[in-house]
Amino acid sequence: MNAKVLPGKKIFAVKYDKENDSLIVEITQVPDKGKANKEIVKELKKFFKTDIEIVFGLKSKNKKLKINLPKESIITLLETQANSKTN
Repeated sequence: MNAKVLPGKKIFAVKYDKENDSLIVEITQVPDKGKANKEIVKELKKFFKTDIEIVFGLKSKNKKLKINLPKESIITLLETQANSKTN
């Protein structure tokens, strides 16, 4: 799944961008010596409760992630999280 990474935020957050059919991943780390990528994998692994792999874009804000879940499950989890924050 495609993802756009926004480094240097106050807290980690992940959202689904329907328009671009991609994830928006806000991370606290800055891109320095792989720290940002480690945070992405660690936090998304916790969030989705499955293995995560960065398959493309190790040195880019635009990445391709392998998430071991069906796409529909990923979107449902993200939408459920977004709805719980608004209620």
